[in-house]
Amino acid sequence: MLRNRRPTTPALASISLEEELALLRVELMYGLRVNREAYLRRKMEEREEVMRRMRHRDAQAMLADLRGRLDRVKPQNDAPRVIDLRTRRRLHPVDGPETA
Repeated sequence: MLRNRRPTTPALASISLEEELALLRVELMYGLRVNREAYLRRKMEEREEVMRRMRHRDAQAMLADLRGRLDRVKPQNDAPRVIDLRTRRRLHPVDGPETA
């Protein structure tokens, strides 16, 4: 069903397979109906805004802006930015079925 909806060559204003799956998931999980035309319109508006912002800026200015935004993001409760999954697994073991 999804393959029939997907065009053979992706257009600039088309919904990708991943996006379509995400939209279907929203519809099924929350009982909502997503207007695909409005979604595509919003996607194009966001793309145009990004292009407008990038048009008159050089790479150095964009990089400085991104670094500034990342520096303003602070982890909550002094949490580390990198999480070691192995250590986390040892701290919180998953209990299996108990045998009596």
